[in-house]
Amino acid sequence: MNFDLRDDGLWPLLTRVKRPGRYAGGEWGSLPVKASGGDCDIARICLAFPDVYEVGMSYLGYQILYSLIKTLDYADVERAYCPWPDMEAEMRSAGYPLRSLESGRLLRDFDAIGVTLQYELCCTNILTMLDLGGVPLKSSDRGAADPIVIGGGGGALAPAPLEMFFDVFCLGDGEETLPELMTALRGTRGMPRDERLKAFSSIEGIYVPGVGSAPARRRIVSDLDGSFVHRTMVVPNMSIVHDRVAVQVFRGCTRGCRFCQAGIIDRPVRERGAESVANQIDELIRYTGWEEAGLLSLATCDWTYLEGLLKAISPSFDRNGVKLSLPSLRMDSFSVGLAARLETMRRGGMTFAPEAGSERLRAVINKGITDQDVSSTLNAAFSHGWDRIKLYFMMGLPTETESDLDGVLRISEEAVAIARRNKRRGEISVSLAGFVPKAHTPFQWESQATREELRERGRYVKGRVKSKKISLSYHEPDQTFLEGVYARGDARIGEVTLEAWRRGARFDGWTECFDMELWMGVFRDLDIDPTWYANRERGLDESLPWDMIDVGVTREFLERERARAFRGEPTPDCRLGRCNLCGWQSRGGACARKLAAPGSLEEEK
Repeated sequence: MNFDLRDDGLWPLLTRVKRPGRYAGGEWGSLPVKASGGDCDIARICLAFPDVYEVGMSYLGYQILYSLIKTLDYADVERAYCPWPDMEAEMRSAGYPLRSLESGRLLRDFDAIGVTLQYELCCTNILTMLDLGGVPLKSSDRGAADPIVIGGGGGALAPAPLEMFFDVFCLGDGEETLPELMTALRGTRGMPRDERLKAFSSIEGIYVPGVGSAPARRRIVSDLDGSFVHRTMVVPNMSIVHDRVAVQVFRGCTRGCRFCQAGIIDRPVRERGAESVANQIDELIRYTGWEEAGLLSLATCDWTYLEGLLKAISPSFDRNGVKLSLPSLRMDSFSVGLAARLETMRRGGMTFAPEAGSERLRAVINKGITDQDVSSTLNAAFSHGWDRIKLYFMMGLPTETESDLDGVLRISEEAVAIARRNKRRGEISVSLAGFVPKAHTPFQWESQATREELRERGRYVKGRVKSKKISLSYHEPDQTFLEGVYARGDARIGEVTLEAWRRGARFDGWTECFDMELWMGVFRDLDIDPTWYANRERGLDESLPWDMIDVGVTREFLERERARAFRGEPTPDCRLGRCNLCGWQSRGGACARKLAAPGSLEEEK
């Protein structure tokens, strides 16, 4: 570590806050900062995660990008995380600015600041980090000497609510765009800011608000094994959310759940080979000392080489006491059988996401799970020895009725009964989350249930739980409502964000910090109606705030999927049959090579 806490004003602050390990740095795997003559030959970026350390350190994307940028001889990278309110107060009181963990460099002294936009309710934390780092909040207020503020992640594909705070948005896979962006950062240093932004806009996969032609096209890594694969990870110096080696086995998903933004914006499916994954796991385990590895994707059990990998690595894992986990499981007996072979999975509970309480509503959202699938999966889980099951559902889905909500209880009670027949304890945890219509999905036009409706539905289901074996909770409707505002917001929401932050909004995704009255006061004072964004159905001919972004899936496909949803018609997984003509097949590459397409667009219409 280049940064000595004993010689800096940070040390006294750490004695007065909770979890000082969040700010200490010096972790194993934190690589040395590159030296350069006057910083002229190195482009420096700080990856600034807008949440606490233990959340940010669990985000695989930053681990990948950190390792990648360290391999570039013309660039260097450091990290920063958002301080919790107690630490923010101490920093402001002491006049201590936000610095990078590695060297203690001030955020304002970097060439660029990279912020991931993974969750809508982290928006005010972005402003906290910029302000503490000495960076002007608005892009329009920054000069030639200020860092270029870059947004990436899923939120960059619907950027309008945060455009006023960002100079550049990276669309798609950062492994493709960041090396070129870092080259441009170094090559344009010293030029007027508007000329720099114009240069950035010429890079494919980069969107610069107000600069360049629209739509801006998302960039992807087409060959995961042939692309950069991280061989190191920064090991946290405290417990984090996901404390393990993380390896991505494929990107994309073709199951086509109509509510799922990630399943659309991560297309097409790109798989890694078993040998590549096995080698990476082995290297990361040796490097980090972690004793658990997780295989990550949107649907890990769909990975073609999963069983082969399990057979290949089991002997060495058993010898060395390393455990493997599968974070995402399908609701079928095959997935349960795989999990039953993993000790890591056996010692915890099983988690499944039926999403909706009836087979009818699951057809609407294209979840592809029948009532028989639910019953057989629960039976398999309890017969394999599990005692605890967690079930995730949504409420407020399009076409939802009281009968669908009753189905949540029916499935929960069925789980208790199946556990009893298998002589298991059968502890059932049920979580209900409010549905949020997301950009670039077939439901992007739908109205979101109001706060009152979501609260009423949550109370309806919770109040009808009879069995002591079932614990049920539902997500705070006020937070769900605000998520809906940001998910489909336009540029006016930027002013709301700025004013809410000025009034003290912080960590809005954390229930203990969230203050809905503060937010509603801002909306009233700025004369902006939040229900116009969250609770209003859009017309199919309406211009949408994210139309300037091309994610690769056509609007025509989304409209067809919406129509099929309201007819209750499922759309089959295109990996198992014909192409569903989402738009990627017209671009060539992996999708067109892997997927058969005997059907025609006319048949779909």
